[in-house]
Amino acid sequence: MKTILLAVGGNSLIRAGEKGTIAEQMANAQRTAAEIAKLIRDGYRIVLTHGNGPQVGAALLRSERGASQVPGHPLDVCDASTQGEIGYLLQQSLDTELRRAGLPVPVVTVLTQVVVAQDDPAMQRPTKPIGPFYSHAEAEERRSRFGWEIVEDAARGWRRVVPSPEPVEILELDVIRYLLDRGVLVIACGGGGIPVVWNNGRLQGVEAVIDKDRASALLASRLDVDLFLISTDTDYVYLNYKKPTQEPILLASPTALREYADAGHFPPGNMGPKVESVLRFVTREKREAIITSAENLCRAVAGFTGTRVVLEESPIALDVCEQMELPVESG
Repeated sequence: MKTILLAVGGNSLIRAGEKGTIAEQMANAQRTAAEIAKLIRDGYRIVLTHGNGPQVGAALLRSERGASQVPGHPLDVCDASTQGEIGYLLQQSLDTELRRAGLPVPVVTVLTQVVVAQDDPAMQRPTKPIGPFYSHAEAEERRSRFGWEIVEDAARGWRRVVPSPEPVEILELDVIRYLLDRGVLVIACGGGGIPVVWNNGRLQGVEAVIDKDRASALLASRLDVDLFLISTDTDYVYLNYKKPTQEPILLASPTALREYADAGHFPPGNMGPKVESVLRFVTREKREAIITSAENLCRAVAGFTGTRVVLEESPIALDVCEQMELPVESG
């Protein structure tokens, strides 16, 4: 039986124009769960990871607003909270869809800690925006009170930034593998995992954000999965995205995708980390990866849509786009 690691973006649960209510997130989770149930019916085992960008921002805001009455939570604890919150929504949706499909597959959420290095250069260069936007005065007050690093977004205001270090080790890996081998659908590495460091032999949470797609690529490699599948808000990766010359990428080798990335087609805050993570997995594991929308997971796995990344050495990776006179890939 083949195994897929499916990485679902946090924005897949809160769509553009939505407020992020639990009812909205549950409805979106059910749509994703229906696609996952179809993949399981077709014979795949699934490991599910997810983002938490909007949700952890909301958790931080609630913590800040309530700090006058209850103790606030640091970022690593908010990461843990949102792992449970989103895991619950996904788990309930999956239980419902799997039962509806007559598939006796148990589902569990594993609270996942991901080790980062204390000497990672990223720890000294915070770049990841989190939480709400502030006026300049509000931002300076928080910089003074909490010691935050603050950056300006010229269009929208000022925002806190935190480090985004590389994931090094997934502490619960053996548990995840054990469950997967026994037919359990595992939800893990939510939000990239809770960032922790080893400090004199003791685990300690840190105020950082691990990129969800990088952590997912690491988990996919450690579990030796057959396919790394990333769900996002577009059907394909695009060249010249949202420009008149926009073109979907149907099939790409790592070399071609790297050239597109170096040419600036994939923005760092959007498609960039997804492309980078796919490149890591495909080149390291010599297996395939796909990027597509949540609504098209099954069609993408079947080869009908999505951006598929394969090694140059693979027979399917011969210049199919030219042979079939199809448009090239994009980001």
